[in-house]
Amino acid sequence: MKYRTLKDFKFSNKEVLVRVDFNVPLDEKGRITDDKRIRAALPTIKYLIKQNAMVILMSHLGRPKGEIVESLRMDAVAERLSKLLGKEVVKMDECIGSDVEDYVDEMVPGEVILLENLRFYPEEKDNNAEFAQELAELAQFYVNDAFGTCHRADASVEAVTRYLPGCAGFLVEKEIKVMGKALEKPKKPFIAVMGGVKVSDKIEVINNLLKKVDKLLIGGAMMFTFLKAKGHDVGKSIVEDDKIALAKKLLKNRKIVLPVDCVAGDKFEKNAKPKIVGVDKIKGMGLDIGPKTIKMYSDLIKKSKTVIWNGPMGKFEWKKFSKGTDGVAKAMAKSKAVTIVGGGDSAAAVEQLKLEGKMTHVSTGGGASLDFFAGKKLPGLVALEKNYRQFKK
Repeated sequence: MKYRTLKDFKFSNKEVLVRVDFNVPLDEKGRITDDKRIRAALPTIKYLIKQNAMVILMSHLGRPKGEIVESLRMDAVAERLSKLLGKEVVKMDECIGSDVEDYVDEMVPGEVILLENLRFYPEEKDNNAEFAQELAELAQFYVNDAFGTCHRADASVEAVTRYLPGCAGFLVEKEIKVMGKALEKPKKPFIAVMGGVKVSDKIEVINNLLKKVDKLLIGGAMMFTFLKAKGHDVGKSIVEDDKIALAKKLLKNRKIVLPVDCVAGDKFEKNAKPKIVGVDKIKGMGLDIGPKTIKMYSDLIKKSKTVIWNGPMGKFEWKKFSKGTDGVAKAMAKSKAVTIVGGGDSAAAVEQLKLEGKMTHVSTGGGASLDFFAGKKLPGLVALEKNYRQFKK
């Protein structure tokens, strides 16, 4: 795909509108519990500051559904960003309107402001052209550095690109390059590890990856739908009965590798008693892949040259059932392969184990990376391509 990058523009003394993904988790007191997404945007923000740009940041936070929700204002985000940048970031009380316009008119090079929560405006989710145009009128350039929202055709991601010359920020550029290369020109052997609860959530990804990978390793609760499709008794494990026929069809592809054992619990609770069982005689509820499967999957990862992982291997939030997810993460960390982690839970597991730095790339986009792996066209990236042609020099 053709798109411009930050290096293609001269930003000195220019207002730059930057879409970032600051949708961070908050506790009940409104405090940020994980600032990974804010930190991920720092290279782009710092670059623009160094280029003497006037930086106008915009993001959503939570799901206010087009209404003002006091607990979802961007104040805590602006405060955290100020600390990370070592300079004040002024938080505006709105996204558009005369107050914002007047403030932007008085900005000086190197200054950074953060607009209010985009999703306080119903026009954002509606991809409203007039709202996008009002945002665009604040600046002379547009930068998309929010890969986590690129699968959404929102006004700040899609419509805004019709009115300003734009480009990808460093984060989006890296996501496109690393994941794109892995899917289009992977070093072989190429292995995908798929987990999570539902086959239905991952069907498009599985179908797309089966065309490209040498092996596709299945884990997570979805494995029990596949195991039941093979005729195994899976006890009380989670199964999508309406997807068994689909699982049978997929299993005709010999690239799919299923677990040989699992860790079952006597109940679906954190303090459940774990028991290692073969996949053909599960008693209770399967909650993780077992030790033989961990070794089998780790050995396959070790021999591979490209590994993509999406979705945990079990109920990893419960320590007794986290060994499968931990095992895959550790095997990837030790591997000399190109290792890519996509999806919120997989990324959270890697970060929890402090293995983020050992991976080639940990995607910041949950739904976006899933759609990317599925081979879908992401509206935010399509918009950057169209923008490239529309504002071609």
